[in-house]
Amino acid sequence: MNETAYIKVAEAMTGNVRMISAMATVKEAIQAMREADVSSLAVERRDERDEYGLLVIADIAREVIAKNRAAERVNVYEVMSKPVLCLPAEMDIKYAVRLLVRFGLSRALVVDSQRAPVGIVTLRDMVLRFGAD
Repeated sequence: MNETAYIKVAEAMTGNVRMISAMATVKEAIQAMREADVSSLAVERRDERDEYGLLVIADIAREVIAKNRAAERVNVYEVMSKPVLCLPAEMDIKYAVRLLVRFGLSRALVVDSQRAPVGIVTLRDMVLRFGAD
């Protein structure tokens, strides 16, 4: 049997996750995405009992542009996904891939042991990292 190496989600993720308020406008979110050259933003929690959200380019395309809504009049909370799947940074990527595939997702928020966001990981990131060994 071919034994594969243990690769942590943290080794495949993109660090320095960009955060945005749920009350920000989609126009502000687009500007933040453009400035950071990213295609998704984590949405801040209101308090410690709340869950994180995620805003991706597809959400904006589907809910704002395709529906001919004004980006400056739509708030992030109206189009984001929440709750978002959060993966521990220490999780083996083979299990992370299984979770994303099972739920039909392309990305997840990566959190540390205190549930603080530390990055975003995509299926692409994990497949390419897995194949690098």
